[in-house]
Amino acid sequence: MSESPLDTSREFITARLDPIEDWRETALPPDTEPAAVLVPLVERPEGMGVILTLRPETLRRHAGQIAFPGGRADPGERPWETALREAHEEIGLDPSRVTVAGLVEPFRVGGWFCATPVIGFVPPDFVPEANPEEVADVFETPFEFLMNAANHREHIITGLDGVTYRTLAMPWGDRFIWGATAGMLHSLYRRLYGQHEEPWALRSGPA
Repeated sequence: MSESPLDTSREFITARLDPIEDWRETALPPDTEPAAVLVPLVERPEGMGVILTLRPETLRRHAGQIAFPGGRADPGERPWETALREAHEEIGLDPSRVTVAGLVEPFRVGGWFCATPVIGFVPPDFVPEANPEEVADVFETPFEFLMNAANHREHIITGLDGVTYRTLAMPWGDRFIWGATAGMLHSLYRRLYGQHEEPWALRSGPA
């Protein structure tokens, strides 16, 4: 990627996403359910930030991992409706305070869900209120860090089944962003700035 500053304007980002007006429900991969996440972009004078959450260790799935606000779709919900509802439930983000910019291609999360990332702009005065049942912490990471391909690293993990898997990671300070969250961020990076680079696998696979 060029070392010139990223274009982080609303106009640039919105123009490279799939408009919600063009969304059409499509068939999901076998044995998956529809889901969506909100990728909240906080517009600050010093540079855009991305809101992320830390999941509690007590959860049955993805415990202790870094994630976007999101979850399973209710019957009849469109992706942005799911994402906004979940963000309100998890971090207290009023849907009326989000300007939805568009969508990125769905991403398979584990073996259960196919989640659509919904990109939305959030005002800088928003103060998160974490739902302790779903969120252990809420923090913000610089958008330019996450959109720098030099920070997208391969990570090898061994699953509970004993199989070694390749995944993507974006370590930031003491935060370790990896798995589906890192994969969705990489998809957003490719959509905005790295269209000619090789895509990362849509889901982690055996190494």
